[in-house]
Amino acid sequence: MSLINVDHVSKRFPLPDGKGEFTVLDDVSLTVRSGEVVALLGRSGSGKSTLLRIMSGLIRPSQGAVRSNGAPLRGANPNLAMVFQSFALLPWLTVQDNVELGLAARHVDRSERRERALKAIDIVGLDGFESAYPKELSGGMKQRVGFARAFVLEPEVLFMDEPFSALDVLTAENLRGEIDDLWNAGTFPSKSILIVTHNIEEAVYLADRVVILGSKPGRIRGELPIDLPRPHDRSLPRFKVLVDYIYAAMTNPDIEVSGVIDGGGPEPSTVRSTVSPFSRPLPHVRVGGISGLLELIVEKGEEIDDIPVLAERLQLSVDDLLPLLDAAAMLGFAQVANGDVRLTPVGRDFATTTILRSKDLFRQQAMVHIPVLNSIVHTLREKANGAMRSDFFMGIWDDYFPIEEAERQLATAVDWGRYGELFEYDASEGRLYLPS
Repeated sequence: MSLINVDHVSKRFPLPDGKGEFTVLDDVSLTVRSGEVVALLGRSGSGKSTLLRIMSGLIRPSQGAVRSNGAPLRGANPNLAMVFQSFALLPWLTVQDNVELGLAARHVDRSERRERALKAIDIVGLDGFESAYPKELSGGMKQRVGFARAFVLEPEVLFMDEPFSALDVLTAENLRGEIDDLWNAGTFPSKSILIVTHNIEEAVYLADRVVILGSKPGRIRGELPIDLPRPHDRSLPRFKVLVDYIYAAMTNPDIEVSGVIDGGGPEPSTVRSTVSPFSRPLPHVRVGGISGLLELIVEKGEEIDDIPVLAERLQLSVDDLLPLLDAAAMLGFAQVANGDVRLTPVGRDFATTTILRSKDLFRQQAMVHIPVLNSIVHTLREKANGAMRSDFFMGIWDDYFPIEEAERQLATAVDWGRYGELFEYDASEGRLYLPS
């Protein structure tokens, strides 16, 4: 039984100064069925939060439609509840009052509200804390209140937007396991779960199906059935194969995600498009972060490092680790394939040499492999005074990105350009110029 259907949904937002539109989601189709846990995995810019809001009925799509139980969705979806990354508790209300909020908004009788709230509080293991205030609770307990507040509504579908990411590792693992236990025991108070996460192992551990989103614009690249018996055992070889497959897909945005695993990673796509250097986003990482990551890989002393193992060893989330790997691969310092990272000779040299030589290597690789930096340098060289206002480049970037992202692209380009001594930046004048 289909509970929520997303049919060819696109979402666009206007760019500033009437320069067109920025597409966040492009032709997304997705179905959430009764009796399944679906995980949405995507990198920053893939539109996960926007998609959740469209499916919740909080914002309207620019194109396409959403149906809930077969009926077109108009306004907020009454058949779902959401657990947020931030706990979103009202500090002046007790635990019980926070849990009853949704029922009060639906004008449920006070005695019924109390009965249902106490039951939900008991499910999440907070009985005894009904009269406590949020300031008296730990992070994990606050999130339990968030789950109870959703459970009390008895929704058909529970949306979870990175519900464990604000918690410490041990608390997150404990709460994640309890949610999985409730689902596996058949006592979970909703028919389906849709979870947005950056944690690949979390997705494989909890979900029956993982949907992988591409970014800029957000689109569904493919989905992967998690063909493991419940509860999903992390020690099974198949668990690692599934995790490796997803890491391979996430670290190689151009490859096709078929969802069929034969032991290897997804097959690379042979279709490449020619695009403006300013339309290809730079990963927002500092050069020191790239260098530090490569040094840690070198210190391990192995030719190839398994990315899931690397993420666990460094305690880095996908959104922290993948941009660093992207940058290293983009600069030619590393090769990323099938869930593994291998340093190139120049990458190993960059990680182990002196500061001055590392700058030389970075400058060399940036001019060869980073078209936007190359374009900026050549533009500055065309000017007699070797300088250009940053607004000129911002005007190009904001043809492709919202203004906030265009500003971030400029900041990253400036950081990389300065490190490689390709150009300097005067923030007070907003001017880029060649080093003397």
